[in-house]
Amino acid sequence: MSSAQAAFDAALQRVKTLTQRPDNATLLQLYALYKQATEGDNCSPKPSLTDLVARAKWDAWTKLQGMSRDEAMQRYAELVDRLS
Repeated sequence: MSSAQAAFDAALQRVKTLTQRPDNATLLQLYALYKQATEGDNCSPKPSLTDLVARAKWDAWTKLQGMSRDEAMQRYAELVDRLS
């Protein structure tokens, strides 16, 4: 297991125990980094403009296009560290 994978796995557990809910922008960033780390580049169809939540998530994930899974895992872990 790589160090990025280990840090990511630990962050996945820590994020569940945060005492304060992060703001929406941070939640979107966590979502996008998680999706990039677990699935890679976004290949899903673009959601409708009327589905604002799905569209925001899709846009956040798509901005990470080309980022390696290891880098996404590391950045996710670093973000959770800052929130803890």
